Amino acid sequence: MKLFVGLGNPDRKYERTYHNVGFRALDRFANKIDGHINKRMCDGMVGEARFNGEKIILLKPLTYMNLSGISVRQVKNKFKIADEDIFVFVDDIDLPLGKIRYRENGSAGTHNGLKSIVNELASQNFKRIKIGIGRDESFADLADYVLSQIPDDRMKIIDGEIDEAIDLALKQILKV
Repeated sequence: MKLFVGLGNPDRKYERTYHNVGFRALDRFANKIDGHINKRMCDGMVGEARFNGEKIILLKPLTYMNLSGISVRQVKNKFKIADEDIFVFVDDIDLPLGKIRYRENGSAGTHNGLKSIVNELASQNFKRIKIGIGRDESFADLADYVLSQIPDDRMKIIDGEIDEAIDLALKQILKV
């Protein structure tokens, strides 16, 4: 059994923000594997799918980004999922727009959602699929940038990154 998590913020006003790229990726991943994220439990929206004979749990934490780890820990414990079978779709400001990166483990860096997961699991041994959002120097505050609405031209690039991230998840993780 594997757990796929998309990081983001639950309010409608955050839907098209950079910090919700993880939610966007998880939704598209769920569609690709015929999963449905439709149950509220463990401080999140949870769904299930079967893919290539393996049970996949899908999670969108509803705790807001900075407390994402609470929901991840609850789902991990409920379904008895090993840390190394957790995969997180997450935005990454330190990656240029248009790039993705897969990490088997490691520190959370500057990302508060990842920091929360590391703290709640007391482990860095989960996988990340990072989707580059780059930086915009016109924003003085990092929080203002990641919570800003994504312009259409940049959204096209991010959607392409999400397609790459899903392909990576299917090929390297689910061995399609």
